[in-house]
Amino acid sequence: MSKGPGPEPGLDPGPNPEPARHSDPADPGPGASGGLFAWLRGRCLGRGAAVDPARDTFDAMTGLYGAIQPADSVSLSTRTHGAVFNLEYSPDGSVLTVACEQTEVLLFDPISSKHIKTLSEAHEDCVNNIRFLDNRLFATCSDDTTIALWDLRKLNTKVCTLHGHTSWVKNIEYDTNTRLLVTSGFDGNVIIWDTNRCTEDGCPHKKFFHTRFLMRMRLTPDCSKMLISTSSGYLLILHDLDLNKSLEVGSYPILRARRTTSSSDITSSGSSGPRAVGSPCHQSNSGPLSEKTLSRPSQREGGSPRNSLEVLTPEVPGERDRGNCITSLQLHPKGWATLLRCSSNTDDQEWTCVYEFQEGAPVRPVSPRCSLRLTHCIEEANVGRGYIKELCFSPDGRMISSPHGFGIRLLGFDAHCSELVDCLPREASPLREIRSLYSHNDVVLTTKFSPTHCQIASGCLSGRVSLYQPKF
Repeated sequence: MSKGPGPEPGLDPGPNPEPARHSDPADPGPGASGGLFAWLRGRCLGRGAAVDPARDTFDAMTGLYGAIQPADSVSLSTRTHGAVFNLEYSPDGSVLTVACEQTEVLLFDPISSKHIKTLSEAHEDCVNNIRFLDNRLFATCSDDTTIALWDLRKLNTKVCTLHGHTSWVKNIEYDTNTRLLVTSGFDGNVIIWDTNRCTEDGCPHKKFFHTRFLMRMRLTPDCSKMLISTSSGYLLILHDLDLNKSLEVGSYPILRARRTTSSSDITSSGSSGPRAVGSPCHQSNSGPLSEKTLSRPSQREGGSPRNSLEVLTPEVPGERDRGNCITSLQLHPKGWATLLRCSSNTDDQEWTCVYEFQEGAPVRPVSPRCSLRLTHCIEEANVGRGYIKELCFSPDGRMISSPHGFGIRLLGFDAHCSELVDCLPREASPLREIRSLYSHNDVVLTTKFSPTHCQIASGCLSGRVSLYQPKF
């Protein structure tokens, strides 16, 4: 088992004394003219040990994660439940839920590593994703085209079943501001559900957005943006999100895209079914989006109307002349960046990439708008072709857990696991491997950090769940 470069186990490297972003002499600090607002911004971001008391805790957790050894993992057998497609902890870290290929949902106590409950017929087909709405209520979605709501206090029956999608449902999000459930599926639809008004006759819902070849949909932590990835390599961003307003075809302002895009991959009036059985990762052939479409009068340079759409083709190393499929999409817990797992059109390469969010208008009025900039990347093991590998950020956003062959890799932005804003490079830099953990006998498909404890979970194709934690 290999170990990547990183701090010694238990060693606390401490925060960088001079954050890279504010090292410009023109911004000396709060006492200098023009530096007060930059200092206040840093204070709001929680940068500096004197500003954020939890920063010492983050450093300690980083040291503990660096001390995790593969031998310390606890393997939880899922027997005949099939592949593990998704893992999700409750917000208080007291329950670990497992979405399984064979229609079942498993619940474990992650502290004692004990099995709690099996929802043997949670759905009629593969369970794809699980999302907690609070510490008790959670939702599951499936290839049977439905979403189910569950209550940990009464697991013998569903709270309700939501019908509205026409194809496999792959993703669930929850808007904490409006208390609306948001789902997406291979029918290309993003649907909004008012779960507070569910009755025996169903749940009020509406189609919010549609795009062809939809793969994953995520909301930023403050629910101000919606990101949608496609199997044809495009990333769609809805800015200044307003879920109360349905988006009909052509009713939203379009921001200028960063690269050549395709009108067939942006919203269309017809629904598109799943492109392939399992996890589609194939690119479509399409023509360029016309400049007339991108320059419609509703576009506003330097500002973003509600639900304005931006279409990007994220830069991927080694894929400049070939298409790629964005198979996994995650958001930094502080909303600073997005994390993508990309597969090449020929399935011979996979990359994990981090893109920093850049706000504001283009530098020049004639320049295309671009809200994302590639900051870090690393090539992944090319195994388990056709299956999506779900990766994730740590709760503090300093580390990434990424499926890598028959195990996982813990990745940092630098060798000291610094905050992203403290080590932003001028050009895209490699992610640093902090540690590799291998305890599976099959391809790992998903991994998740506990939100409250120093613990990592991973699940593989043969249905095994492993928990990694330091041994004291």
